[in-house]
Amino acid sequence: MRLHSRPGPRAAARRVSSILSAVLAAAAALAAPAQAAPAWPTRPITLVVPFPPGGTTDLLGRLVAREAGARLGQSVVVENRPGAGGGIGAAAVARAAPDGYTLLMGTVGTQATNQFLYANVHYDSARDFAPVTLVANSPNVLMVNPKLGIASVAALIQRARAQPGVLNFASTSLGGTPHLSGELFNSLAKVDIRHVPYSGSAPAMTALLGGQVQLMYDNLPSAIGQIRSGSVLALGVTTRERVPMLPDVPTVAEAGLPGYEVNSWFGLLAPAGTPDEVVRRIRSAVADAMNTPAVRRQVEELGAVPVADTPQEYAAVIRDDTAKWRKIIQDAGIHPQ
Repeated sequence: MRLHSRPGPRAAARRVSSILSAVLAAAAALAAPAQAAPAWPTRPITLVVPFPPGGTTDLLGRLVAREAGARLGQSVVVENRPGAGGGIGAAAVARAAPDGYTLLMGTVGTQATNQFLYANVHYDSARDFAPVTLVANSPNVLMVNPKLGIASVAALIQRARAQPGVLNFASTSLGGTPHLSGELFNSLAKVDIRHVPYSGSAPAMTALLGGQVQLMYDNLPSAIGQIRSGSVLALGVTTRERVPMLPDVPTVAEAGLPGYEVNSWFGLLAPAGTPDEVVRRIRSAVADAMNTPAVRRQVEELGAVPVADTPQEYAAVIRDDTAKWRKIIQDAGIHPQ
């Protein structure tokens, strides 16, 4: 019979130590994923505004930065990177790390129309971004010189059909939403109102007041002063519903052109691949801010309508507007520059 000796104290201690080491290693392995994904955010966030300071995109971006930063517990720093219709700033965000620390204040231009208007766009708006939320819609407004003697959209359509190619409309740039508002009007009303582009709102408004053009499309924030003073007559806003800033001005659709809608929208986007939880936290912070009466009032004072929808709803807006404006731009014969 073989006799087995009992292990000595040292051997037993080594065995216990080995078991403890194995348990600690397993616990460390289980904890590793949590350590690899620290709480977000842990440092300041950069919000790229792809246009110069002072415009509607910039003002909305700064409002969002302040309110979202307060709710996320980190400062959100606005960085203006203008150029190429917003394309320079958008491209920078598309190339940024997908960690939630670099965001874009995008527009219908950066996300839908630039790809059809510029020959060299250094990002893919569908592939390179994760939509976070549509922040706000800003209507354009169709205005005429009061001396024209036209007081409604229906009357404008009637005059334009009777005099094809005679009337002109001003816009603030070639390919911007004011220009495209006029092209959509031509397409749906089946009229020929000629486009005259200007380098900004001020010279376009000067031309309208001076009678060089008969009508004009512009962003509401830029035009509301002249409308309220009575210098120009607003025939309609381009959004689906009337806006609080001009409650007595009908939409173009209800005033005589069913199906007409143009939104100059502004929304937050992150680089593609940003974790879903981070996207949800940003969206939640913005939605909470937009549901605050004081913040909503500030957005409306900028001539915009607060939205704060879901990432999925914002993605659908981008898809729909991309398809819509592709056709309008092609039908209007606008070629990439």
